[in-house]
Amino acid sequence: MKVLIINGPNLNLLGVREPGIYGARGFEEYLAELNSRYADVLSIEYFQSNHEGSIIDKLHENGFGQVDGIVLNAGAYTHTSVAIADAISAINTPVIEVHISNVHRREEFRRHSYISPSCVGVIAGFGLDSYRLGIEAIRERAKK
Repeated sequence: MKVLIINGPNLNLLGVREPGIYGARGFEEYLAELNSRYADVLSIEYFQSNHEGSIIDKLHENGFGQVDGIVLNAGAYTHTSVAIADAISAINTPVIEVHISNVHRREEFRRHSYISPSCVGVIAGFGLDSYRLGIEAIRERAKK
């Protein structure tokens, strides 16, 4: 089984950006933990971009059977990008929307997601563990 994790804008700064909201761990450290945890059952690919078009290109490249599922933290594009929502709708690989923080406890504009209706599910507020929960959701869907 193969899972792709896509992180959007500013998530390359995890570990240094607003640690009170996003924690003090960098994503590369957490990714190594995920790879170790799932080494015998799945392969995890990782992609991060601050550019909307690059995220759309990565969804297109992997959305037709190249991976079994996509865990997507679109960052601020969650609240602004109809284009990413359209890209998710256009592919047939299941996408799980994840957020490190509980976006519903934050600013009003973060409470609306353009991409949620195109995703099979949403996980928010569990810190970096939101990604693991997204992977688990993909694994459970694949069993059905």
